[in-house]
Amino acid sequence: MAPSLLAAAGGLLLLFSFTSAQTRGDSIVSCSSNDGFGKYCPTTCGVADYLQRYTDIATEDVDYLLRELETISNLTQGTEEKVVYMKDSAISHQKSSPQDSYYKKSVSMLEDVRQFEKTITAQDQQIFELENLISSNERRMADLKQLSLQLQQKCSEPCKDSVEIQPTTGSDCQDIANKGATISGLYYVKPAKATEKFLVYCEIDTFRRGFTVIQRRRDGKLDFNKDWIQYKEGFGYLSPDDTTEFWLGNEKIHLLTASAAIPTVLRIELVDWDGKKKYADYTMFRVGPEADMYRLTYGYYLGGDAGDAFDGFDFGDDPSDKFYTSHNGMQFSTRDKDNDKYDGNCAQQDGSGWWMNRCHAAHLNGKYYQGGRYTEKDAGEYGFDNGIIWVTWHNRWYSLKETTMKLIPLSRIATEGQHAGVKQFGGLDV
Repeated sequence: MAPSLLAAAGGLLLLFSFTSAQTRGDSIVSCSSNDGFGKYCPTTCGVADYLQRYTDIATEDVDYLLRELETISNLTQGTEEKVVYMKDSAISHQKSSPQDSYYKKSVSMLEDVRQFEKTITAQDQQIFELENLISSNERRMADLKQLSLQLQQKCSEPCKDSVEIQPTTGSDCQDIANKGATISGLYYVKPAKATEKFLVYCEIDTFRRGFTVIQRRRDGKLDFNKDWIQYKEGFGYLSPDDTTEFWLGNEKIHLLTASAAIPTVLRIELVDWDGKKKYADYTMFRVGPEADMYRLTYGYYLGGDAGDAFDGFDFGDDPSDKFYTSHNGMQFSTRDKDNDKYDGNCAQQDGSGWWMNRCHAAHLNGKYYQGGRYTEKDAGEYGFDNGIIWVTWHNRWYSLKETTMKLIPLSRIATEGQHAGVKQFGGLDV
């Protein structure tokens, strides 16, 4: 019976082998994603179909193994009783009979019986191990059945995006707000010169102003030390609850600013490690095409309480400091594409991409320093070229905690106190 038992056990193991090898039932090797924002089902629904098809066969095999084991157990018990009887009879005969040829034959037979007993004991151990294996497989089968029920329930529901995307679309977030959207979240936009729509986070305030967020720093979890392609395409993750860090992408920023019929305002919002908030607005903001290395230009500093760091800063080290740290008209630089005015590579030195001059007075993509303070050793050659800095608010030795860069048409910018004396910070009441 051992061959049939092993065959049944082999069939059970083969079933689990097939189950683990079957990754999907819909012939799709991997899920498609959209801008890296979530996976789309069905992903593992095919597993449920496969298990459902072979569950009955596996159950029959397990029942067959149990019946076989019961038969073997009964036979083994009878054999053990006969062996004990034969041993007792041989010992009794040895004590009462003289040594003769029959006794020698009996001794030889008894030795054979002992060997058979050892074999039976070894088989008992194998049967015990098989019983444990069957118990383990039964538990696994129960778990797989439960998983199958869960997958069947999931597959009975209609497929949907794992990330909630709002249905309204437009050329930018202000266009979306004009169409009636009132909830901040993820939306698709398609600027006039764009060939296809792309996902953005829209911040819509109580006055129906729609800010298109292009950069967000919150906690330093995202490394901004990226190359030219990554800064071009964008990196990080957009989330509907606005809890993640990201760079939207230079190409998308270019399309958003180059297509605008109304001058675009860049609003920069800053938060320090004491929780204080300040902002700066730049009107007629624009990012050029890749052929011009995504050059930054703006008309003038519109206002704000953070100061005009984009205009440069006189650090007192050299009369040309202010000129060489201004940002208007600068091309974008990364560690692998140097477009700055410095003999070295400012982006490589700072470990992040930005509109570098020689090098800067403002750098919102800089290295994230927990607590905000860093030493001259951390800062490098110039002592102000590392960290998230805006030197017209905090000095060169202080790195900011949070930053946001977002776009809105000039016509929708309201000054402080314009709405019933409410002070506005980034479109939110404070």
